[in-house]
Formats: sequence, structure tokens, C-alpha cells
Amino acid sequence: MYINGEFRDTPTGKTIEVTNPATGEVIKEIAAGGREETLEAVKAAKDAFAEWKWKTGRERGQYLDAVAHKLRQNRALLAETITKEMGKPLPDAQREVDVATDYVEWYAEEAKRVYGETIPASQQQKHLMVIHEPVGVTAAITPWNFPVSMITRKIAPAIAAGCTVVLKPAPSTPLSAIEVFRCFHEAKLPKGVANLVIGPAEEIGATLTQSPDVRKLTFTGSTEVGKKLIRDSADSVKKISMELGGHAPFIVFEDADLDAAVTGALLTKFKNAGQTCISTNRIYVSHLVAEEFGRKLAERASQLKIGNGMHEGVEIGPLINENAMKKVQSHVEDAVRQNGKVLCGGKPFVTEEKNGYFYEPTVIIHAHEQMRIAKEETFGPVVPVFTFQDQEEVIQRANHERYGLAAYCYTGNLQRAFHMMKALDYGIVGINDPSPVAAQAPFGGFKESGIGREGGRSGIQEFLEEKFVSINTSL
Repeated sequence: MYINGEFRDTPTGKTIEVTNPATGEVIKEIAAGGREETLEAVKAAKDAFAEWKWKTGRERGQYLDAVAHKLRQNRALLAETITKEMGKPLPDAQREVDVATDYVEWYAEEAKRVYGETIPASQQQKHLMVIHEPVGVTAAITPWNFPVSMITRKIAPAIAAGCTVVLKPAPSTPLSAIEVFRCFHEAKLPKGVANLVIGPAEEIGATLTQSPDVRKLTFTGSTEVGKKLIRDSADSVKKISMELGGHAPFIVFEDADLDAAVTGALLTKFKNAGQTCISTNRIYVSHLVAEEFGRKLAERASQLKIGNGMHEGVEIGPLINENAMKKVQSHVEDAVRQNGKVLCGGKPFVTEEKNGYFYEPTVIIHAHEQMRIAKEETFGPVVPVFTFQDQEEVIQRANHERYGLAAYCYTGNLQRAFHMMKALDYGIVGINDPSPVAAQAPFGGFKESGIGREGGRSGIQEFLEEKFVSINTSL
């Protein structure tokens, strides 16, 4: 752990085993903390906040620039840690480190641009203004699927805004968090500004939500856990932001460039073995081109190389654990029972190591809304293909009643593109674009997919409070 500027173990001697999901081997045992360590970290953050909040935006930005420099220096080590810890192919891990660094650099600049405003007064002797101030100590809880970039996407804007942070990473990927905090340490970030607590999710999470000193909670993870954190934060009325589950539709019209759409579907579905919140979960294809699209997608998917992410040329790594494998398999079996046809994949994949959690890239046609895969987030390399007759039908089917994080649409018709942009009830929409994510753009969802935004100008606002000031100059 990293508390008040120092790396440390715990007096209890409790540890967590970190396992490589590609091989099943234990990479490392690390110290695990709990309530006491979390309270220490919160106190360190509270004490540091008293001074950090008075730093100018330029000063905070200079510290973030130093962090970004250290992240770039340690790119190779960070990427290798990601791959060994959660399985994604090394080139994808390297890109994640680059994205993580982009967030730090963006907010190093944005720290200087926390603007207020003046308001026209109704009386001559009054002067009205709004200023922005940091909300205070922030608790950040991050997931395992992007164990570096999700840290910087939360911590960088918090620090830029003038907040101090206590981070709890996913228990399956703590080593990546440790390496990120080494970069904070080497950048000489003041003591207590960023703190790292590793250990049981429920114990640490409960301590953070119950603490009155924690004024902001930011979380990325499942909708179910997010709802619990919202409820648990209610007693102290914390400011919250939640990036939760998704069930992204991918729509292909008959006027789309089919080859581009197939490439887009491969990227949005099979990157990270389908383990991202904006992964495609349902593909809707016009009945006029569905057969051709399905054939091309299955052909390309079956050629993807599966294996240990440290090996050259691997495009799909393992699932994170056995439970993830069981969920994927159950979705496929349910679809087959309901007359779904597997065009490619459909079963676990055994590598040389024989102990990893690998699943073949799977395309299922003849999908319908009664299948579990149409209702639940799979979080694996499996995609069902539905057909539709017309535009209004597909809009109605694509707009999920619970989820609203990301959606994709491929069309060659500009008028239709603008209509779909407005009709799709999602926080992120990619039109002919499989990668609608950027450090300078807001990221977040509608409905049960989240509250608030990360990234861009919106991201720093989540860590600020508005203060209205009225000055009477007549006295």
C-alpha cells in the first residue's frame, strides 16, 4: 500500500495472491489492508487537502506533468504488468499506458482552466460571482479490465481540481496500481495527495462510504455494486460519479460499408476478449445484408489468434477468472438451446499452458430477445447477431430499458447518421467509428449505466463544487 507518501505492508500480515489468468500461476503475494489502513489513508488525504487545495492550477498541473513523464519512462514495465496480471495482449497493454498518460497530460492543462463566472446583479451596489472549489477527499474504486488507465482517468482530474485521493484498485489487479503509484512517488507528489489501499472490497468500500471525511466517491464497475455504493453513500450525502455496466448495440444498415462494419465489430467486440463496458453486446443487421455480414464476421473472428498476451501476434487473451468463463459458456449454451446457430467458436480454448481461462471468439446468428445474451452483459468474446426490417424497429430494439452507455451505428447515409445520433438513448454514440473515446471527450452513460462523466472538461467538474458569492459594496 501507499499511505501518506510511503509504501508499506500491514501489521496483520494478511496477503493477496495475484494470479496470471493466462497460465494460472501466482505472480506475487502482496500485503492486504482493511478498515484501519483505509482510515489512515483517509486521514492522510484529509490532512494533505488542507494545503493542496490552495495550490494554483499551474502548480498542480506541474506535478501532473511530472507524473506523465514517469508514466512514459515506465511504459514497458507498466504494460508488462497489465498483461501478466489481467491477460490482455501486450500491444493493447502498451496502448492502455499511452491512454493513461494522455489523461494525466490533459488534466495537467485543464487544472489551469477551472473558471468561475460573474453574474449581472439586480442592484447596483451588489456584485455576484460563482467560484469553483475542490469537493474534498475523494475515494476512487477502479476495475480490473483497464487497471492503469482507469486509475489516471479518476485521479488526474481529482488532483487537477485540488482534491486528494484514496484509491482502492480491483483485488485481481493490484500490481498495476502499485506501479502507477511508484510514478506518483517518483514525481514527488506531496505526501497524502494520492493514497493506495489494497484489500477486501467490502471492508474497504464500507469504510470509504461511511467516512464523513470522504466527500466524493467515484466508481467504475458493475451496476449492482454501483447501486450498493450509492445507497451506502447516502447517509453522508457524498458527491458521486458512477461508470457502470453497458449492453452496447451495434447497428449495420444496408447502405453501410460492410467490410468497415465487420472490422468495427471485431474491434468493439473482441478487444480485451470482450471485457470492456463499451464492448458490443448485440449486433443488429439489416435483413438485406445479414447473411453476408454474418459470414464475413465469423470468417474474420475465427482467424483471431488466441493465447498468452505476452506472446507475439496474440490478439485475444484470457478471461479474468473461472467465473467469467462460466458466465460466457452459460450464455452460449442458453442461446443454442433457443435455436441460436454458432457460426464460429462456441467453446473454451486450450493453450500450451492448459491452465488459462480462454474462450474462442464466438458469433451466434438467429438471435432473439428471449436469450440471456440479449438481456445480460456477457463480458466475453461472444456476440449474437439479430436482423431487423427497418430503421424505427431497430431503434426500438437497440434502446435497452436499463443500460445506456455506448452504441455503434454503421451507415452511408448522412441524414440517417444524424437521426440515429439523436435517436439512440446512449451516453456515447459511434457513427462509423468503433473507438469513440478520447481524453478530451466526456465518457459516461444514461439510465443504469452511470451518473456523471469522466474525461474532457466534464471530468474535472465532477470534483468541483460551485460557490455563489454576493458582495454588497455599499457598506
